[in-house]
Formats: sequence, structure tokens, C-alpha cells
Amino acid sequence: MVVSTEADYVDTCAIAERQLITWLHDKDYDPSGLDEGRTEVAPHAVLDRDSESGRNGAYSRWRMRETATADSGTWQSTLVVRAGLEEDEGRTWVQVDIEHQPAHDNEFPTRANTPKIARLLLDSLEARDGQADVTTAPAFIEADDVNDLIEELCDAERRLPVVIATVPHARNPDDWSRSVVEPLFRNLHGLAVLYVLAPDAVGKFNAALEYHPVFGGGIRTYVPGLDPAWKPDAQRHPVMSRRTVESSARRASSVLAALPQRLSARHALPAALLSVPRHRARPRPNLDGTDIVQLRSDKATLTTLLDEAERAEAMRVDEINGLYTELMQAEQTSDELRGENEELYDKFQESQRLIAYLRERLHTIGEFTAAYAPVDNPSIVCPTSFAELLDRLTELPHLSFTGNRKITQGLDSQSVDNWLSVAWDGLLALDRFAEASADETAGGDFLSWCKSDESGAFPFPAAKVAMRESDTVAKNGKLRTERMLPVPRSVDPSGKAFMQAHLKIGRGNTVAPRLHFFEDGPRSGKVYVGYLGPHLRNTLT
Repeated sequence: MVVSTEADYVDTCAIAERQLITWLHDKDYDPSGLDEGRTEVAPHAVLDRDSESGRNGAYSRWRMRETATADSGTWQSTLVVRAGLEEDEGRTWVQVDIEHQPAHDNEFPTRANTPKIARLLLDSLEARDGQADVTTAPAFIEADDVNDLIEELCDAERRLPVVIATVPHARNPDDWSRSVVEPLFRNLHGLAVLYVLAPDAVGKFNAALEYHPVFGGGIRTYVPGLDPAWKPDAQRHPVMSRRTVESSARRASSVLAALPQRLSARHALPAALLSVPRHRARPRPNLDGTDIVQLRSDKATLTTLLDEAERAEAMRVDEINGLYTELMQAEQTSDELRGENEELYDKFQESQRLIAYLRERLHTIGEFTAAYAPVDNPSIVCPTSFAELLDRLTELPHLSFTGNRKITQGLDSQSVDNWLSVAWDGLLALDRFAEASADETAGGDFLSWCKSDESGAFPFPAAKVAMRESDTVAKNGKLRTERMLPVPRSVDPSGKAFMQAHLKIGRGNTVAPRLHFFEDGPRSGKVYVGYLGPHLRNTLT
């Protein structure tokens, strides 16, 4: 959590320490001996405090480390108050950070939920993020507030996501907010700005953000950098449907918190907080006992501090390795997008030349009206959800869906604008290909079909088609097993087939959905779709 307040540094530090003591009391810890350096607040917990003031402003920092058992790992909670830099124009920054350090190298950190200290601080401070108030309770947005909300969403200084919930038709807004929205938002305190759109404000809000709407009991997360006039920007701001909200509140709450938590971990800190010196824990001097007792105490303390430093360094190495992996994924995505863009550009140029040629021919025979008449394309009505997409597969007689419907329906909670249309276009093309394959007129596999003119009225970009996985995936037992997907026993006696052929339905976030399929047109006249859901694991995940 990173927020600012108009309160001065001294008052903010006093509030922070007061709420810290309240939090420690709630955990049955002893805060009576808090001072500079290290204090043991419980047999399994220590609290370090350091502060500094000077020309470069002032800061106070409290860091608590809790190790309940030898195998539980260590939970580290840090609270920083920072002020005094000229560019902050009187603002005081407050940062709360919590992380888990596993006890063993082969373990992954446990994801942290919002600690109570964050809620205590938000309820005590007038915390802000850019133009928005950061609170623990979602604020209602009435029609008169919509313009101000749009300004907040477009604020260039905004750091936190804005999560906006809507109220279903005929439901009482207060009851819906209290019984549904507030429990869903519980893990978002300090990680996002929280709102509920009143029913009379929904129309005005969606009219202003035509490419980024939210309605019908759905919830949308608007990340920083919103561009309301650019349709492709919509995919950056995920929508959670009412169906997902009501099917499992616990799962919905976890999904809703995942993006703000990830952004919080990855977002660069403000310059004021970046300039705070790295924490170096210092033992407090023991004024009692002999020199030998003092030395033994210092040795034990320094050994503990060295162990903490080694663990912290190991975590930083893991973070760096994770960032390298993300960089590799981003570069791979960039290469794929570049190839797709080149293919689309070539097709565009080819289409433009063909249009010019056909118009010239029509001019030659005197058909001037026909040369510029609108094209009569086949009417394609795209499903409005992945649940509806599954229901409409009966319209595609040459396809058979053998996958897990729940996984596919789960995409509705994280879907972006074009995933549905891309998936539906892909299914239409696969159905037409299966029909041609059964008639022995396909002339090759699905990728060849997409590159040819045979795809006709239902084209699909060849750059979004992969007919095989990499060798590292195909030869890795666990990764290959994930791609062994259901087919009828008439197709394979085992009831499963290795479906490495897939369509790239989406990119740009952690879901990156894929559609895996198995061609069996020449034998059964079918294409079997064994999976439509989040990207299966590969060597980069």
C-alpha cells in the first residue's frame, strides 16, 4: 500500500505509531519497549525501528518479522512514513508492505492478504491517491459525481487501480453493497480505490466510457493509464461478471485481488520512498551484565541479522529471475505481434489492390454504382459471454467440444473485449475447415487453410495459429500431459489425444487464453476442441 496525506510528518508519524501499537495489542504482542533498534515484541516476533531527518526530508520506519515455527517461514511487515521533499509539495507518504519469506529454498512465498494495520491507517488518515480518496468502504457514485470520477480515472498521477462495482437490476443498492460488494473488496483495502455505481449513474458513466463500460452487477478494474478514446485500451481493464461474483464469493474475491496485488508488487515507488535508505537492523545495546554476556548477546543477534540478510538477498535473486522470465515472455509476445502485424499489413495491401482492380473492371463495364456499394457480408452474431459461446456450439455441426466447461466459463471473470470475438471467429473457421476436410477439399492442415483463399467467408489470421508446441514442451512429461485432452475412444482408444495445435485467443495479461484442438476431419468429419481457457503451462511459467 502506498498512499499520501495532507497531514504533516509529525502528526502522521503519531497516527502511524498509535495504530501500530493497536495492531500489536490485537496480536497479543507487547509494544511497551518500542525504541530505536530491535525490540522483541513476542517470543517469535521482533520489531525494528529506525528514523532520520535532515536536508533530504525525514522518515520513520517500523519493520516486524514473525516466525511462528521453523517451517512456517517469516512474515515481514514494514511501515514507512516519509516527508520533506520539495517536489512533494507538503504531502506525507505512507507505505505498508507485507511479504512472506519461505523457510526452505524449494518453497514459494505465500500470497499476502491486506494486513489489519493497513485498514487501521486508512480509517485514521485522510489518505489519497492522486485526486481520489483511499478508504476501506466503497463510495457510492451518483449521476452528479460521474464527471469527477472520469477525471480521477484519467488522472496521470494515479497509481492505484480503481475498482467499480455495479448493482443488478431490481436489487437494493445498499443491500447489494453491504452483502456482496464489501466482502468482495475486503482484500483490496489500500491496493485500490473502491466505488459502487448507483443505478442512475450507470448510463451516464457508460456513455462517457463507451469502450470501457461496466453494468448488470459486474465489476471492472481500471488500471492506471486509462485512455477512454482508444478501444484497444479496454483489454487492460478486466471485467468480472455477475455470474462469477455470485457463483463463488471467495474465489471472486481472490481473482479480484490478484491484479491489484501484482501491480502493487511491480509498480515503482514514488521518488520520495525510493530515496529512503535500505533498512539495516541494529541490535540495541545491553546495558546489564558483563562484557562476555554482552558479546554473546551481540553475536547471537548479529548471526540472526546475517541470516535475515541472506534470506532477503535470496528473495531479491528470485525476483530478478522472475523479471527475466517476464522479459522473455514480453519479447516473445512482441515477436508474435510483430509477425501478426506484418501478416495483417500484407493482407490489407493485397485487399486494397484487389479492390482497386475490381473497381476498375466495374468501371470498364459501366457498373459505377456497384463499384462503390457496401459489401454484403454474412451476418455474424458474436456470443456475449463464454458461457453463451459453449451453448452455441450446437450451431457448428463439425466441431465437438470435449473440454472442461467450467474452465472456459471462468474466462468470463477476466475476459477482455476481443477474446470472445477471436474465439468465435476461430471456431467458425475450424467448423468450415472440418467440413472441407471431411470432403477432402481442405488441401492441408488448418494453418494451410488459413493461409489460402479457401477459408472464404470465415477467415482466421494465420499468425494466431500454431500447429505444434516447442520440442521442450512436447518432450516434457508434465507439460505434455497437460495437453493430453479428451477425445472419443473411437478416435483414440485411450480417450485422450495430444492436442498441441492451438489458437492464440488473447495476449497482454496473465491469462493469455488458448484454444487447443485435434483435427480428425478425414476420419470422423470433426475437429475436437479439447481446451479453451488460460494459457497452459510452458517452460516460461
